[in-house]
Amino acid sequence: MNEPTSTRNLDQYGNAELPWSRPRDILATDTPTEDLTFFVATMRPDGRPHTAGVGAVWVDDTLYFVGGPGTRRSRNLAANPACSVAVRLRGIDLTLEGDAHRVTDAATLERLAGVFRSGGWPATVAGDALTAPYNAPSAGPPPWHLYRLTLHSAVGVACAEPYGATRWTFAH
Repeated sequence: MNEPTSTRNLDQYGNAELPWSRPRDILATDTPTEDLTFFVATMRPDGRPHTAGVGAVWVDDTLYFVGGPGTRRSRNLAANPACSVAVRLRGIDLTLEGDAHRVTDAATLERLAGVFRSGGWPATVAGDALTAPYNAPSAGPPPWHLYRLTLHSAVGVACAEPYGATRWTFAH
C-alpha cells in the first residue's frame, strides 16, 4: 500500500489529524460506481493554470484518469507531468498532488478498461489507449490516453464528523 511518509495536522479548531485510510478507503469503495467528479489541474507552457473535469478511478492505491491526446490537459502533461486532482468524497474534500504519466502497457490498459466498464463506461483498448462509444466532451475525440498519478502529497478537509484537515506526504 502507498502509505504516507509524513502527516501534518492542518486543523485550526483542535481536531485530531485525519488518517489517510479515510479518503483512501472511500476512493477504493466509490470508484468507479459512484457519481464522482474529479478535476485535474495542469500548467500551460506559459505558466497559466488549466483545470478540467476527468473520468477517474482508484485502483491498487493509484489514481488513473483519461484525456484525449489533443486536449489541453494531455498537451500540458506531455510538457510538464506535475498536476493536482481534486474530488469531493463522502464526508471529505480531497486534493491529490503529483506527477501524471501516460500508461501504454496492454495489461494495465485492459485491467483499467474493465474497471471503467464495471462503473458503466464501456471502455475498450484500442492500441495504446482507450476508446468507447462516448465520453465527456472535455475528453476530446477517441482514443483517450490513460494517465497514472504518482502521488506526492494529498490534503483532506473533512466536511463530516470526525472533522479535521490533514496533509499527507508520500515517498516518490
